[in-house]
Amino acid sequence: MLTGLIFATEEAEHQPGVLAATLPFGGMTLIEYQARLLVAAGAGQLLVAVGRVTPPLAAAVNRIGRRGATVDIVRTAEEAKAKVHPLATLVALADGLVTTDAVIAGMALEPTDTLLVTPNGDATAVERVDADHCWAGVATLSIARLEDAARLPPEYDFQSTLLRVATQARAAHVLLPAKAARSGHGVERDAGTLEVRSKDVLASLAEQRTGWIDRYVFTPVTRLLLPLLVRRKVPDVAIGAAGGVLGVAGLAAIPFWSAGAATVLLFLSMVILSAGSLLGWLRGEDEHAAWQERGLEILGVAGVLGVGLVQSLIVQTGTAGVLAVVGVAATILARRMPVARPPWAATPATALVLLAPFALAGTSTIGLALVALHSGATLAHAIEILRREA
Repeated sequence: MLTGLIFATEEAEHQPGVLAATLPFGGMTLIEYQARLLVAAGAGQLLVAVGRVTPPLAAAVNRIGRRGATVDIVRTAEEAKAKVHPLATLVALADGLVTTDAVIAGMALEPTDTLLVTPNGDATAVERVDADHCWAGVATLSIARLEDAARLPPEYDFQSTLLRVATQARAAHVLLPAKAARSGHGVERDAGTLEVRSKDVLASLAEQRTGWIDRYVFTPVTRLLLPLLVRRKVPDVAIGAAGGVLGVAGLAAIPFWSAGAATVLLFLSMVILSAGSLLGWLRGEDEHAAWQERGLEILGVAGVLGVGLVQSLIVQTGTAGVLAVVGVAATILARRMPVARPPWAATPATALVLLAPFALAGTSTIGLALVALHSGATLAHAIEILRREA
């Protein structure tokens, strides 16, 4: 059982009475973002270590609890020990820590009593743990370390005490990846600087999608849209609705307007749904994010099939329709095979993007042939991998 421990005791810089954990981050509070990362890494219980409970902190904890996680507020190591399961593994996050899901997921898989560290003098450092390293804000600990901290006077700082007992128990060290530092990892208690870090984290989220359509098409656009959507606090449901309406308009444009205009509308719809999906994940709305991902795929499939059918009706031959069906079928079959997909693999989104320039030029059949070839190559690659593994 994985339990998350979030420290929320320090005040924000230049804002007396305001806890750093309640500063805005990515359209929510920082502590909600931290909780989101822990839940995504598999934490079934969350402990929030506090010195005092402010109204914004209480409201944030309530919102975290409504998303399905069990949340308990504790003030000392003794209280935390009483709340946690005796066989649980703790993943502790430093007060005011900003990081990414990859860092938390990686630390959750480490053996117990492991500290994420960084060289002394690094901007991401929290506290010194030895002559050469500082704690980078994430620790995977056993309950024994919590028990060690509980035996010390409760007046001691909980976070520092837990780090000290882990160090004395010869906790292993894992160096902070350089990529994490570039993605905004670090402790921050200033609202202005935190906003800058949030943009770095949002950008790193968009870059985690590795397919070529995401890397070269969706990600550059999403990196521009996501900070704007977050800053304006646009609901991810509203983004999904806008993408859906635009997608329906694109499908309607295939028979009633032109294939070129339709593919442009469908592409814009996919961009919006892609951004909405990432925003939904960021805010913990996994179901909304999943629906937008499905909607993106449905629009790609429906768009290719629609263009193929209409083109066949226009020229009175079945070539375009057959190519569309072959391309879609091969793509779906390849995606259902239990193999790792290469970055160039065909997806419903890539099919539409490949088709769009040919549809705009009035040569949809050529575009559909390219889609069929691309999906066929992807399917052949997947079959070859399965054959080698058999």
